[in-house]
Amino acid sequence: MSGELVKLQIKAYSDEQFNNEVANGEFRTLLNPEKYVFKYKVEQNSQQASGTSSSAPRYNRTPPEDLDLEFIFDRTGVLLNYGDPSTASDDHLSVDEGVGIADDVDQFKRVVFDYNGDEHRPNYLIITWGALLFKGVLTEMDITFKLFKSDGTPLRATATAKFKGFIEDNLRVALENNTSPDLTHVRIVTEGDTLPLMTYRIYGDSKYYLEVAKVNKITNFRKLKVGQQIFFPPIEKVS
Repeated sequence: MSGELVKLQIKAYSDEQFNNEVANGEFRTLLNPEKYVFKYKVEQNSQQASGTSSSAPRYNRTPPEDLDLEFIFDRTGVLLNYGDPSTASDDHLSVDEGVGIADDVDQFKRVVFDYNGDEHRPNYLIITWGALLFKGVLTEMDITFKLFKSDGTPLRATATAKFKGFIEDNLRVALENNTSPDLTHVRIVTEGDTLPLMTYRIYGDSKYYLEVAKVNKITNFRKLKVGQQIFFPPIEKVS
């Protein structure tokens, strides 16, 4: 292991396919969080027929997961004494350069909260840090300012943010298609994979690869990227 400090990163996108990055739409946290919390819920339908005494709950749906994160903004310089000395190149991030944490908070809000005028909605977000990979949108945020300079400039703050997970439409259809013989028609491209080969593995016939390319909006099926996620629709819907 290199010991290199990896910062939590948020990238903003204007489209739900996560293809178009927003200009200046990247945020790296000053200090990595101590924890993050995933919340899962299964919705049940407990409605009962008229005249009956009770009804066993029936599965309704599983909504996308929620992610809770706390972000710390600090320009006091106090936190310079913590961490691995090998990360000294990042230490300047904690020093007050005259405006306290104002610029840090503004950039954070610009990425996760501000209204995207072109799309008429907040940005779609990808949050990454170590094993954490989350696609979603902000649903709620509180920012608490805790420490100030004599002129009122804030030097320390915490932001608690709640994000709602987001599943692309094509993946949602695959997961919700109960008639499909395989509910996991999502594959990750590995070295040596081709679209006809991957199609053959799923359907037992490579002839459907053009339909798969169309569903995934792949313009050049000969150049797949390692790590790329590809959705394979239920075979009943492939002509």
